[in-house]
Amino acid sequence: MDEYPLLDRLTGPEDLQALGSEELQALVDELRRGLIHTISRVGGHFAPNLGVIELTVALYKAFRLPHDKVVWDVGHQCYPHKMLTGRWKQLPTIKQYGGISGFLRRDESPYDQWGAGHASTSLSAALGFAKARDLRGSDEKVVAVIGDGALTGGMALEAMLNASSLGTDIMVVLNDNKMSIAENVGAISTYLAKLRLQPLYQRVESRVKRSLKGTGLLYDLAAGAKHAATHFATPSNTGVLFEEMGFQYIGPLDGHDTDFMVDVFEHAKNIKGPVLLHVLTTKGKGYEIAEQDSRVFHAVTPFTVEDGKFEKKTSGVTYTQAFVETLNEAASQDPKIVAITAAMPDGTGLAKFADRFPDRYFDVGIAEQHAVTFAAGLAAEGLTPVCAIYSTFLQRAYDQIVHDVCLQNLPVVFCLDRAGLVGDDGATHHGVFDIAYLRDIPNLLLMSPKDTLEMREMLRWALAYKRGPIALRYPRGSGDVIAEQSAPIEVGRSETLLRGNDLGILAYGPIVSVALDAARRLRDEHGVGAEVVSARWAKPLDAEAITHLARRTGRIVTLEDGAVRGGFGSAVLECLAEQNVTGVSVRTLGLPDHFVEHGPIPILRGLCGIDADGVVRAASDLLGRNLSAPAAPQTVAA
Repeated sequence: MDEYPLLDRLTGPEDLQALGSEELQALVDELRRGLIHTISRVGGHFAPNLGVIELTVALYKAFRLPHDKVVWDVGHQCYPHKMLTGRWKQLPTIKQYGGISGFLRRDESPYDQWGAGHASTSLSAALGFAKARDLRGSDEKVVAVIGDGALTGGMALEAMLNASSLGTDIMVVLNDNKMSIAENVGAISTYLAKLRLQPLYQRVESRVKRSLKGTGLLYDLAAGAKHAATHFATPSNTGVLFEEMGFQYIGPLDGHDTDFMVDVFEHAKNIKGPVLLHVLTTKGKGYEIAEQDSRVFHAVTPFTVEDGKFEKKTSGVTYTQAFVETLNEAASQDPKIVAITAAMPDGTGLAKFADRFPDRYFDVGIAEQHAVTFAAGLAAEGLTPVCAIYSTFLQRAYDQIVHDVCLQNLPVVFCLDRAGLVGDDGATHHGVFDIAYLRDIPNLLLMSPKDTLEMREMLRWALAYKRGPIALRYPRGSGDVIAEQSAPIEVGRSETLLRGNDLGILAYGPIVSVALDAARRLRDEHGVGAEVVSARWAKPLDAEAITHLARRTGRIVTLEDGAVRGGFGSAVLECLAEQNVTGVSVRTLGLPDHFVEHGPIPILRGLCGIDADGVVRAASDLLGRNLSAPAAPQTVAA
């Protein structure tokens, strides 16, 4: 007997048009079973996707994709969307190398109408879709599905204000599950909590159900008077904030009642102007363990369905653990240390800081720009703010770093977690641009440790510095301890780890371990003496050590887990030019000038030529010798 008879025969969301109520419910059940079965084996985003299954089915029953446009925010709730748009049988490959992405990608499917890996972008994009429709005179509907967590981002509110002034037809589906990855924070979250508790919720919902299934009164009222639908569907004192922002508010609605939501969408899509449907869902719906702890089950590694136990992995101390343990130690001695995260308390490790120092911990929501300027204000008043944000997300606060922190030379400590390649989350999450986008800012010092022990020393140093801003970058996961003891941390001072006279390898950050592996291979297999230097600093560079090594060996390889254009290698070339060092051959190894695919980090490093084989090939080129390294693989862009 076929376990997934409906899913297996679906070719796209168009097929939902022929399904009746019972078949839609059967499809919902298949989607939930298929999702639980598959993600428990391969891992991926889990609880957010379980929560939007009914919502996605109802949406794709009521709208006509790809003619109508549906923009998702954020992309980690897109698995049911992918399952309904021809990728059900590819689901076991999700986030695997060569498989489908864990987020929406325009180049993956015509149904992925907007790429979404970062939050709070949907309303702006959907408004762009809607105005493009208006200008060409076409008739497609435009829907933005945004989570309540993503609504904490200022960009979403900016778009809502603009939508009000433009007055165009656009539907916003607010998927309210009370969570970002962790619990939501801020005034919007508090406001939505009040809406959920409205005493007329059940009675109002019943009235809407009866009306929609009967006379279609919602549409009739909306067509006849401004806010008529709002006042019909909700008590008069709810949704006021959204009304004042120019949206007709309908809700709260039960997002797990498929038939009801189909009816709501069918009628509400005819309302003129901006409309917001407030839909309540449960993160982890249908898998009780995930419902009870959706924070842990937000994104998962393989686990056993029966008991929710994750597969055990042995690994050392992670950089994130080293960061928060050291931060907590320092904060226990220095009451001026405070910590800030932008809705990532678990990912950055700051949840442990919050447990010990709740009054000195600030989660500002998905608001990186505010986080940085907030940190600047704290620093201006004599505190030592630690702003812990993923490298890829700090991109969103570039002007604040320049204008509010560095221009004023304020002692903010930026801790850039997930720097470098991050693996299965892919191009939207690889933290590969921070060296290049931070290196050109005056007053900002850039440092990166070779291992977790040095990570602790660098953080202690940064917290004690207090003379200006510092950015400390480190990767996801753990790494081998390269040295039990290291030279003291000094501004702009590198550390030589291995001596050699034939060429120099200058490496920045934890990728030093790759440089050491390559140098040992060159020595043991080919008799080549490569000197390995851990740069420690991308700004300021150790100009003395770099120029001395370049003049002595005449050959330099630079190695970084970041974009090669404008990155650490570029800084070394600038240094050599400024010091008038000539007659030196240099090879800069880093991420190529294209976005990098998702997949295991060792595979991605090989594709980008920043593994030990890549270093050996560069050495072979510089020395003019065939060192028998494997041929360079073809790089693959995202």
